[in-house]
Amino acid sequence: MAWSKRAPERDYALVMWIVSVVLTGFLIGLGNLVIGDLPRVEEPVTIDQFVDPSAARTIEAETKAARDRLTIIEADLRAAQDDLQTERGNYQAAYESYQNWLTTRQATTDPAQDPEVITRTNALDILKERERASERQVEATQRSERAANAELSELKTRKRALRIDAQSDYGRARSGQELRVFLFRLALTLPLLLIAFWMTAKKRESRYWPLMRGFVIFAGFAFFVELVPYLPSYGGYVRYGVGVALTLLAGHFIIKWMRAYLANRQEAERLSEDQRRKSLAYEDALKKVADNTCPGCDRKILTTDEAVADFCVHCGMHLYDNCTNCNTRKVSFYRYCMVCGVQGASPSQA
Repeated sequence: MAWSKRAPERDYALVMWIVSVVLTGFLIGLGNLVIGDLPRVEEPVTIDQFVDPSAARTIEAETKAARDRLTIIEADLRAAQDDLQTERGNYQAAYESYQNWLTTRQATTDPAQDPEVITRTNALDILKERERASERQVEATQRSERAANAELSELKTRKRALRIDAQSDYGRARSGQELRVFLFRLALTLPLLLIAFWMTAKKRESRYWPLMRGFVIFAGFAFFVELVPYLPSYGGYVRYGVGVALTLLAGHFIIKWMRAYLANRQEAERLSEDQRRKSLAYEDALKKVADNTCPGCDRKILTTDEAVADFCVHCGMHLYDNCTNCNTRKVSFYRYCMVCGVQGASPSQA
C-alpha cells in the first residue's frame, strides 16, 4: 500500500529537508569561523615572555659580539688560506726553476761553494719560511675560529637554560589561556546544544520545525565535532561529561514519554472503537495500516494460515471491510472505494 500523502506534500517535505541541510551548512560555516577566530581574543603567550629579560639581553649582546668576532675570524682565515696557497705556489715554482738550473749548468769542482748556488738556495729557504709562516697564521686563525664557535655554543647552552627555567611559568600561562579560550568556545556551543535539545523536545510539531531541524543538526555538529580540534588535554572530559549528562537527560524524558504513551494506549483501548477512530488522524491511520500496524494499539497486524485479518487481534479495531457498492475489500479507513469511488458507509468514515 502506497504512502497516502499527496505529491505536493511529499515534495514539500523533501524541499524542507533540503532547506534544513542548506541552513545547517551555512550555520556550520559561520560557526567554524567564529570558533576559529576565538583565539584572537588574546595575544598568544610565548616562552620568551617568561625568560629573565636582563639575563636574556646580556646573552643576546654577548652572542652578537661573538658572532661578529666569528665573522671577522672567518674572513681572516680565508685570507690566510689564500696567502698560504700563494706562498706554496711561489715556493714550488722557485724550487722547480732551481732544479732545472742545476740540471743544465756546468758543475764546478766545489758546487757547494758556488756563489749562485748559495744565493738560489738562500732564496728557496726564504720562500719556504714564508710558506711556513702562512701555515702558522692559518693554524692560529683556525684555533681562534674554534674558540669563537665554542663561545657561541656555550651562549646557546645558557640561553636554553634560561628557557628551561621559564618553562614552568610559561606552561601555567599557556594552560590558563587555553582554559579561557576553551570556556569561550564552550560558552558558545553548549547553549546551542541545550537550545537544540529544547527544540527537539518541544517544537517538533511547529510549522517552523524544518528550520529548527537545521539548527539542531548544526548545534550537535558544533559541539561534538567542531569543538574537538580546540579541546585542551582536559577538554575531552567536559565534552564526554556533557554527552553523558545529555544522554541521561534524554533517557529520562524518553522513559517518561514511553510510560505516558503506554498509559494512554491502555486508556484508549478501554474506549469504544468509534471513540478510538475519532481520535485517529486520517493520514496516520493509513500510514500505520500500510506499515502492517494497527492504528488503534500500534501493534503488528497478525493472522494465521490463510485467514484474512479484518480485525486487530489485540484491540479488536476494524481494519478492513467491503465496499457497500461493489463489495471490494478495502482498508476500513479509506474515505472512498478505490474501485467504484463510492464514499464509504462503514467505520471508515472516522
